[in-house]
Amino acid sequence: MLTSDQAVLLMIDVQGKLARTVFESGRVLSNLEKLVRGARLFGLPVIVTEQNPKGLGPTIPEIQKLLGDFAPVEKTAFNACGDPSFVGKIRETGRSRILVCGIEAHVCVYQTVAGLIGMGFEVEVAADAVSSRNAENLRLALDRMRGMGAAISSTEMALFELMQAAEGEAFSEFIRIVK
Repeated sequence: MLTSDQAVLLMIDVQGKLARTVFESGRVLSNLEKLVRGARLFGLPVIVTEQNPKGLGPTIPEIQKLLGDFAPVEKTAFNACGDPSFVGKIRETGRSRILVCGIEAHVCVYQTVAGLIGMGFEVEVAADAVSSRNAENLRLALDRMRGMGAAISSTEMALFELMQAAEGEAFSEFIRIVK
């Protein structure tokens, strides 16, 4: 289970035109926004990667706006764990559970999830907040990540895990995020 004191939100490569052309992009982008808003509500560190931003463009404006001042980890390797600055950012959080979202599921998301699991992190993938250019690659990626030990959930499932109970000051804001 995700808890607000042990989780990190990792958003992988939500960039440029590709973010708008993946399978079910509208639903995915809506869920990405919910995850960022939820991460802010629960005080989760948010780490963002960008794959070759000179070629693919930066993180899309809608997400940049929600993140405010952020410094993405720029990378060229598909597996972000191959980048020492990425590994440093993850380790600096002191947290053990990584909630993953982003694109493309069968390339950078899949390879980074494999790397994180190999480093001993517990990984949860929000299945409705990851995508690929086609449904088949998305399905295959989710199957492979599940097979290697990643928990597969949804945006709402992850956010409700973080909320834990229908009480407290955060609950009214939480309801606005998930509805």
